Amino acid sequence: QMQFVESGGGLVQPGGSLRLSCVASGFTLDLYNIGWFRQLPGNKYEGVSCITDRDATTYYKDSVKGRFSISRDNAKNTVYLQMNDLKPEDTGIYLCASALHTRVTSIQRMCQMMYPLYEYDYWGQGAQVTVSS
Repeated sequence: QMQFVESGGGLVQPGGSLRLSCVASGFTLDLYNIGWFRQLPGNKYEGVSCITDRDATTYYKDSVKGRFSISRDNAKNTVYLQMNDLKPEDTGIYLCASALHTRVTSIQRMCQMMYPLYEYDYWGQGAQVTVSS
Protein backbone atom coordinates (compact mmCIF):
# COMPACT_ATOMS: atom_id res chain seq x y z
CA GLN A 1 0.00 0.00 0.00
CA MET A 2 1.37 3.40 -0.98
CA GLN A 3 1.16 5.94 1.80
CA PHE A 4 2.88 8.59 3.87
CA VAL A 5 3.26 8.47 7.63
CA GLU A 6 3.90 11.75 9.42
CA SER A 7 5.34 12.18 12.89
CA GLY A 8 6.84 14.86 15.09
CA GLY A 9 3.82 16.98 15.85
CA GLY A 10 2.90 18.13 19.34
CA LEU A 11 2.25 21.00 21.72
CA VAL A 12 4.89 23.69 21.95
CA GLN A 13 5.10 27.18 23.42
CA PRO A 14 5.49 30.22 21.17
CA GLY A 15 9.10 30.52 20.07
CA GLY A 16 9.63 26.77 20.31
CA SER A 17 10.60 24.27 17.63
CA LEU A 18 9.30 21.05 16.14
CA ARG A 19 10.58 18.76 13.42
CA LEU A 20 8.02 16.96 11.30
CA SER A 21 8.95 13.81 9.40
CA CYS A 22 7.11 12.24 6.48
CA VAL A 23 8.09 8.69 5.54
CA ALA A 24 6.88 7.15 2.30
CA SER A 25 6.07 3.48 2.04
CA GLY A 26 5.13 1.45 -1.00
CA PHE A 27 6.86 3.81 -3.43
CA THR A 28 10.11 5.73 -3.79
CA LEU A 29 10.22 9.48 -3.36
CA ASP A 30 12.89 10.35 -5.88
CA LEU A 31 10.47 10.98 -8.77
CA TYR A 32 8.15 13.17 -6.71
CA ASN A 33 8.02 16.75 -5.63
CA ILE A 34 6.90 16.84 -2.00
CA GLY A 35 5.02 19.48 -0.09
CA TRP A 36 3.89 20.19 3.44
CA PHE A 37 0.35 21.52 3.62
CA ARG A 38 -1.87 22.73 6.41
CA GLN A 39 -5.45 21.61 6.46
CA LEU A 40 -8.09 24.33 6.34
CA PRO A 41 -11.83 24.14 7.00
CA GLY A 42 -13.89 22.75 4.16
CA ASN A 43 -11.38 20.06 3.14
CA LYS A 44 -8.99 22.62 1.69
CA TYR A 45 -5.24 22.91 2.03
CA GLU A 46 -2.71 25.69 2.35
CA GLY A 47 0.79 25.08 1.07
CA VAL A 48 3.49 25.74 3.65
CA SER A 49 6.65 24.55 1.91
CA CYS A 50 7.55 22.38 -1.07
CA ILE A 51 10.70 20.74 -2.43
CA THR A 52 11.55 19.33 -5.85
CA ASP A 53 12.45 15.72 -6.51
CA ARG A 54 16.15 15.72 -7.42
CA ASP A 55 17.81 19.12 -7.01
CA ALA A 56 15.88 19.98 -3.84
CA THR A 57 14.77 23.42 -4.95
CA THR A 58 12.51 24.80 -2.23
CA TYR A 59 9.55 27.13 -1.90
CA TYR A 60 8.08 28.66 1.26
CA LYS A 61 4.98 30.69 1.86
CA ASP A 62 5.87 34.18 3.04
CA SER A 63 4.79 33.78 6.66
CA VAL A 64 7.23 30.92 7.33
CA LYS A 65 10.29 32.18 5.44
CA GLY A 66 13.31 32.30 7.72
CA ARG A 67 11.60 30.11 10.33
CA PHE A 68 10.83 26.82 8.55
CA SER A 69 13.18 24.63 6.56
CA ILE A 70 12.20 21.73 4.31
CA SER A 71 14.62 18.96 3.39
CA ARG A 72 14.55 15.46 2.01
CA ASP A 73 16.59 12.27 2.21
CA ASN A 74 15.67 10.13 -0.77
CA ALA A 75 17.77 7.24 0.54
CA LYS A 76 15.54 7.14 3.62
CA ASN A 77 12.38 7.92 1.62
CA THR A 78 11.75 10.78 4.05
CA VAL A 79 10.97 14.49 3.92
CA TYR A 80 11.39 16.79 6.91
CA LEU A 81 10.00 20.14 7.98
CA GLN A 82 12.04 21.92 10.64
CA MET A 83 9.82 24.50 12.30
CA ASN A 84 11.53 27.15 14.43
CA ASP A 85 10.23 30.23 16.25
CA LEU A 86 6.73 28.82 16.13
CA LYS A 87 3.78 31.18 16.48
CA PRO A 88 0.20 30.50 17.55
CA GLU A 89 -0.96 31.12 13.99
CA ASP A 90 1.14 28.11 12.87
CA THR A 91 -1.27 25.85 14.73
CA GLY A 92 -2.98 23.22 12.58
CA ILE A 93 -2.84 19.79 11.04
CA TYR A 94 0.16 19.41 8.75
CA LEU A 95 0.10 16.86 5.95
CA CYS A 96 2.68 15.88 3.39
CA ALA A 97 1.72 15.22 -0.20
CA SER A 98 3.51 14.17 -3.35
CA ALA A 99 3.20 15.11 -6.99
CA LEU A 100 5.00 13.44 -9.87
CA HIS A 101 7.70 15.78 -11.15
CA THR A 102 6.83 15.18 -14.83
CA ARG A 103 3.28 16.50 -14.34
CA VAL A 104 3.76 19.08 -11.60
CA THR A 105 6.67 21.11 -12.94
CA SER A 106 6.37 24.30 -10.87
CA ILE A 107 7.17 23.95 -7.18
CA GLN A 108 5.65 27.37 -6.50
CA ARG A 109 2.37 26.49 -8.19
CA MET A 110 2.35 23.14 -6.42
CA CYS A 111 2.65 24.87 -3.05
CA GLN A 112 -0.01 27.41 -3.96
CA MET A 113 -2.42 24.57 -4.76
CA MET A 114 -2.76 25.77 -8.33
CA TYR A 115 -2.81 22.26 -9.78
CA PRO A 116 -5.96 20.14 -9.76
CA LEU A 117 -6.24 18.11 -6.58
CA TYR A 118 -5.92 14.85 -8.51
CA GLU A 119 -2.33 15.79 -9.41
CA TYR A 120 -1.36 15.41 -5.75
CA ASP A 121 -0.87 11.67 -5.76
CA TYR A 122 -0.47 10.64 -2.14
CA TRP A 123 -1.35 12.34 1.15
CA GLY A 124 -0.38 11.56 4.70
CA GLN A 125 -2.83 11.34 7.56
CA GLY A 126 -1.59 14.54 9.18
CA ALA A 127 0.33 15.61 12.27
CA GLN A 128 -1.19 18.01 14.79
CA VAL A 129 0.90 21.07 15.64
CA THR A 130 -0.34 23.24 18.49
CA VAL A 131 1.46 26.42 19.48
CA SER A 132 0.14 27.79 22.73
CA SER A 133 1.35 29.15 26.03
